[in-house]
Amino acid sequence: MLSCGLVSVALFFLAATGVSGFSVTTTDTDVRVKENEGTDLKCSYSADFGSNARVEWKFDDLKGTQMYVIFNGKVTAQYSNRVTMYGSNLRFSKVTRKDNGVYDCEVSGSGQYGEVRVKLTVLVPPSQPLCRIPSSVTTGKMALMTCHDNDGSPPPKYNWYKDGILLPPEPQKVSGFKNATYRLNADSGNLEFSSATKMDSGQYYCEAVNNAGPPQRCKGTIMEVRDLNTGGIVAGVIVALLLLLLLGFGIWYANKKGYLPKKSESKPKPNVVYQATSLHGGGGDDEDGEFKQKSSFVV
Repeated sequence: MLSCGLVSVALFFLAATGVSGFSVTTTDTDVRVKENEGTDLKCSYSADFGSNARVEWKFDDLKGTQMYVIFNGKVTAQYSNRVTMYGSNLRFSKVTRKDNGVYDCEVSGSGQYGEVRVKLTVLVPPSQPLCRIPSSVTTGKMALMTCHDNDGSPPPKYNWYKDGILLPPEPQKVSGFKNATYRLNADSGNLEFSSATKMDSGQYYCEAVNNAGPPQRCKGTIMEVRDLNTGGIVAGVIVALLLLLLLGFGIWYANKKGYLPKKSESKPKPNVVYQATSLHGGGGDDEDGEFKQKSSFVV
């Protein structure tokens, strides 16, 4: 009776934890292959699923994109020109960097379900990284250098060099760099100086590294850390004021000499006088018989 009880408990425990004779496995959970080459993703399952077991493959790029590779026993349209299925396995005739991600082999049958995951890494050497390095920084100010490569797969790590010397990611742990003020992120490629000093002046370049090909580096650029030039600022202000004074004097002098155009003054319209034609033979006050105008008509 005791042994039967133990068997019952064991069966209950196996059912509760999902462990049974139904299993889905693979011979390689981490497949790595060069871009444009072919590869196989393996999946096998136990006979407990039955002869009519249904096998499907799903792809997840781990960036929000999920899609079927095999659905209802057929290759989907997105993969039809380079993927075939033999048994429960996938065969890629050629892979690209867009195939980076994980592939789930899902098996169902006899009322049971199981799956196994295979990670596919497409190997692409890094290209020359894009580096942004400031040429001049003021003492005590923050300086940020960035480095990034869009092509490398797996994503490359980044090394920074100053005057040809490799900068350690954790300078406090290296005797020759204990006084260094930078922070280096090998994953993002950022090199940051929270408070730059003159000792940080030098030529910098970045290197992108992965195991798919030779490292690539950007062109070296000199960063110079300078003190704030207060004398230059004062001199600039004085020069600006002198220019304004000269401009004002020039306008005053030109106006005094009459070189500048004056506003046109409005002039009154002239009076127009109409006189009557001389008349003869009339009497009156005019002895010579002429008509003299007594008043003017102004238009």
